[in-house]
Amino acid sequence: MTTSPPTSLAEDLADASRPGGGHRGLLVGGIAVGALAAVYLGLVATTGDGLPRGTTVLGVDVGGQSEAQAVSTLHSALGRRATAPLAAVVGTEHVSLVPADAGLAFDAQATVAGLSGRVWNPVTLVQSFTGGPTLSPVVTVDDSRLAAEVASLAADSDSPAVEPTVRVTGTTASVNPGKSGTVLDQKASAEALAAAYLVSSDPVTLPVVDARPTVSEDAAQKALVTAKAAVSGPFTVHVDTLTATIPASAMREALTFTAKDGSLVPSLKGDVLRAAVAPALASVETPGRDASFVIRNGKPVVVPARVGKGVNADLLATDVLAAVVSGSSRSIDAQIGTIDPKLTTEQARALGVTERMSTFTQHFPYAAYRVQNIGQAARAIDGTLLLPGETFSLNKILGERTIANGYTKGYVIGPGGVFKEDLGGGVSTSATATWTAAFYAGLERIHTQAHSIWISRYRAGLEATVAWGSFDMSFRNDTPHAVLVTTIMKNTSITVSIWGTKVYDQIKAVSGPRYNVVPAGGTQYDPSPTCHAQGGVEGFSIDVYRVFIKDGKEVKREKITTRYRPSPTVLCKQDPAKVSPSPSPSAATTGKPSPSPTATKPKPSPSTT
Repeated sequence: MTTSPPTSLAEDLADASRPGGGHRGLLVGGIAVGALAAVYLGLVATTGDGLPRGTTVLGVDVGGQSEAQAVSTLHSALGRRATAPLAAVVGTEHVSLVPADAGLAFDAQATVAGLSGRVWNPVTLVQSFTGGPTLSPVVTVDDSRLAAEVASLAADSDSPAVEPTVRVTGTTASVNPGKSGTVLDQKASAEALAAAYLVSSDPVTLPVVDARPTVSEDAAQKALVTAKAAVSGPFTVHVDTLTATIPASAMREALTFTAKDGSLVPSLKGDVLRAAVAPALASVETPGRDASFVIRNGKPVVVPARVGKGVNADLLATDVLAAVVSGSSRSIDAQIGTIDPKLTTEQARALGVTERMSTFTQHFPYAAYRVQNIGQAARAIDGTLLLPGETFSLNKILGERTIANGYTKGYVIGPGGVFKEDLGGGVSTSATATWTAAFYAGLERIHTQAHSIWISRYRAGLEATVAWGSFDMSFRNDTPHAVLVTTIMKNTSITVSIWGTKVYDQIKAVSGPRYNVVPAGGTQYDPSPTCHAQGGVEGFSIDVYRVFIKDGKEVKREKITTRYRPSPTVLCKQDPAKVSPSPSPSAATTGKPSPSPTATKPKPSPSTT
């Protein structure tokens, strides 16, 4: 019998293409496929029920582990990294954010979900024997909390554009040019922080963009023409047979411009113009007044309204401004009419302002700038009446903190928690006192923002600050009655009281423990003449609960969470590490070492409140 020599698989396949060779080819092909399938199933069997062999998350090996085991491993290995402060750079300032406060968290469960069990995917199967898959961590982002944290950074670091203004001196006017600024690109910054969380240990550079004035030079020049016309001379008002004159000085005092929709919009204060013409019209006018409130013997009392007769201040301002803008004339005809009070006696008595709902006194160290700025704010706040549903806006009541509005330079918190001088420093003390009084009156919180760093004379988490053009302090009168806000100003304290009708028997403030504590932000050296030394303060988070009590029972509880960032110690001298040592005369002559420099003890931190 003749035995054929063994054939190769290629030869067998070739035979399969010849007549009569198909059955043998199919048999051989089937054997090959079966062998491959056996190998494949064998490899699948070796993968087990856990995650694919060699699986890693940020360098942490979780291969072969069940999902529960992998979650535990990731929490142990990455937990501290996931909660560590996230370093960032804004301009030249280094800041840090606590991930939890910024709404960033590592979701270990979602990272490994659905990946355990035997591996059937050929690609993943091969990877398990050549190093294993690398998983990206799943990060959850609370967009609103991240946006709020970035907005807080922006409030400290932004240098907003300055709109052009019209300056009037005597009977002449000129334009103060606007100035561009720089502001944090908040949307891009939030995206950068979310992208860097967990995966990068380097500080995140947050993008800063240019901010330009909205009012153009042409628009400012147009406003200048109006200003020059307004103060070029006296303005005459004819009332029947009487003639009254508004002097140029009163026109200057009454004239204001507001930046709106790319223009400087002029307006005149009617009460200023009305006061200027009042002496000449005294014989035909009867002064009127709105109803108001005074506090006598600890209770609010209505001061009756009075109907007046004379020239309406608002109409006077409108008519004079129209004549100024048109340039048609320097005189107008005005009419004597009845001037009804905006708030009548009967209306005032029906408002329900009958008792003190709350009072709060905020003390502060004496400083001339504080007395001026806080006092100016106190005078503006005093007597504010909020009808049901109306909102108290501190920025609206105070106006922009400018010299023209009665404010001077004081200390405010700058980038990185370092204090600097700016107009209106100290005003936030009035914000804290007013908000705390509103807190204890039970009024609805609309928006409050604490200082970015903790200032020790304030109760942590129960204080507020404001910044013109950035953020406000506001609350709403959500009671069925009106509320009256009064102030008492002293050289080292401001007291704010709120009067109305109590809805609750008592409002309590309950503070939780501090958490997410971060050490103070190191030491900074500043040899410049504008330096102000300050001690470092640790950062932390705190929850304050507002507890509403009625009929002896708790009926509501609100939580307010505040995050304070750490601030550095600032020493007003050159950084010793950057100063070249020079031998002292004694060291040069005696060979003895020079005495070590003694660190300057930081002065107490100034504040905006």
